This record gives sequence, C-alpha cells and structure tokens, in this order.
Amino acid sequence: MAELVYFDADADKSDIVNVLREDGACVLTDVIDDDLCSRLDSDLGPLIDATPAGRDDFTGRLTGRTGALVARSEASRELVMHPTTTDLARRFLEPFTDKIQLHLTQIINIQPGQGAQPRHRDRLAWGGYLPAEIEPQFNTIWALTDFTEENGATRVVPGSVKWPEDRRATDEETTQAVMPAGSVLLYSGSVIHGGGQNLSESNRTGINITYCLGWLRTEENQYLSCPPEIAEDLDPDLQEMLGYTMGSYALGYYSDPTTVSKINDLHPPEFILGRSPREKASSAALITD
Repeated sequence: MAELVYFDADADKSDIVNVLREDGACVLTDVIDDDLCSRLDSDLGPLIDATPAGRDDFTGRLTGRTGALVARSEASRELVMHPTTTDLARRFLEPFTDKIQLHLTQIINIQPGQGAQPRHRDRLAWGGYLPAEIEPQFNTIWALTDFTEENGATRVVPGSVKWPEDRRATDEETTQAVMPAGSVLLYSGSVIHGGGQNLSESNRTGINITYCLGWLRTEENQYLSCPPEIAEDLDPDLQEMLGYTMGSYALGYYSDPTTVSKINDLHPPEFILGRSPREKASSAALITD
C-alpha cells in the first residue's frame, strides 16, 4: 500500500516542497489552532446546512460544495492567506510564474452514504492543454473534522505525478489522507486523487483552497465570487491573491466603459478598488494617479 509523508507544521519548507515534487502530496498536521477551527465552524456551519448535494457522480450526490468563501467568511480569509501554505505555494509554483493567484475556495462536505469519487487529476480543469512539464496548481484541503478511513478521507496516489495519462491507479497504489481536524493535505494539480467513501454516520468536512499560476484562468471566477464592492474592504495582499492586480506586464488591465479618458484609459485592477498598485507598474500606460 502506498503511503503519504506527514510533516509537523513547522517542518523545513524545502523538505515539504521536495516531497510534493516527488510524491505529489503530503500532510501537515495540527496547522491551525482550536480558536480558528471554532470560528470556521461558526462561519461555515450555516452555509453547509444550506448547500444542496451534488448533481452527478463526480461532484457527489451526497456531497455539498460551497464556494465564494472569501466573500462569505472572515475566518476563511485566514486560511486563504495562511503564511505557511501561501509560502509553500509560491515556492512550489515559482519555476513557472512570478505570481500566484487564488484558483478556488470550496467547502467539501461528504455525507454518510457517499461513495468514493472517481480518481482524477485537477489539472484537467484546463482541458489537458498544458504541457506535462508545467505544474499549474498547488492545492490544499483543510480538515474541519477528523479525516478517517471510515468517513471518507481523501484518497491519493503518491508518485502518480510522473505517470503517463493513460495509466490507471489500483486500490493497492492508493492511500488515504487520514489526519486530525486542524491539519491540511497538500497536493499538486498532477497527482491522482479523489474523495473517499463515507461509511460512517457523520459528515467529513474539509475546505479546499487552491492556488494556480498567475497567468492562467481560474476555476472559480473570483471577480464574481468576490466582486469589487466586497473586495475593496479586504487587505491588499488578499485583494491581489484574488487577482485584483496585474498578472504580468500586460495581463489584467481594464478600461472603464462609462468614461473616455484623453490621457489614460488603461487601468490596473487595483484602480477599481480605489488604490494604486503597490509596486511601480511596468508600463507608464498602466499607471493611474
């Protein structure tokens, strides 16, 4: 049976990234404290209760999936910007980008009786068009409840990042990310994985927060899930993680269709939030005083 590597929350980040590159997944134990777990439960409990189950076998007919967590939950913002995972995400993705962005936020609540999710790679969100040597994303699943073999702990196939696309995993090559509440599963977009079967009598609840290369389109459209009228009150670091900043020299500017400026009609995303970029723009055409 394949095995996952487990790290303490303060483990050396270079060791964690090396395991992620080799195995495609690992677990950090006891990363968040009881206070944050309690605030997350308070924020998210009503959302979980109001979310219907999935519409197909892949999303899970007994699995609730709730998004827009940055807009809906102050406590979730702390997970999105957790210094340990955001630093690891940047280190892991830096060979392919100079900026990362929030790809999605989602509560995944697997209810009793839910079967195992089909094993898959998350990078298929881009339709398989990215070259295999480019790793597009860094994923996290935070455990709000204990993840056990019985209640549907995420199934992972360590080492599958290097497999050809047509190779299928066996049960013997698959393990489960068993971990206590407050821990986090880290995994790449290229590793084969899937939700587990819930044979228990209680829900298995986790928060899926994913980051991707700054020049890719995101799975969850953050400009709609967290529109400017909400984003303008957030911390600038979180605003930029949501994509309210230039992705590179020419990625992400906009023009205001309600006005015509004779001086400058090309604005960086920060402009709609009422502020200027914190770093000097690459082009004078994108500087708005």
